Amino acid sequence: MPDLLETAAEPNRRRLLQLLARGEQSVTELAANFAVSRSAISQHLLVLADVGLVRARKDGRNRYYSLDSGGMRSLRESLDIFWTDELDSLVAEATALQHPHLEENPDDH
Repeated sequence: MPDLLETAAEPNRRRLLQLLARGEQSVTELAANFAVSRSAISQHLLVLADVGLVRARKDGRNRYYSLDSGGMRSLRESLDIFWTDELDSLVAEATALQHPHLEENPDDH
């Protein structure tokens, strides 16, 4: 399964998620906000649906998309974990740079 963060980070997909935060919209409505083709937007929406960030509803010839609350919750959790891990790594690196003697192995003495 593709990575949620990687999928949502692509600029067009990120913009689609922002637009869908306002509520359900058709592919045509969403495509009006982009310089790329309606077909390209449909492909981005399919990728977002495949990872569970959006869901589709068909009504006649139109397809409507909305955010999937479970998928968005998973994305939020992934972001929280990413930033927690990244910040822990940055703190560890900064501490190591300021206090190089803390990384020495006590068995070396």
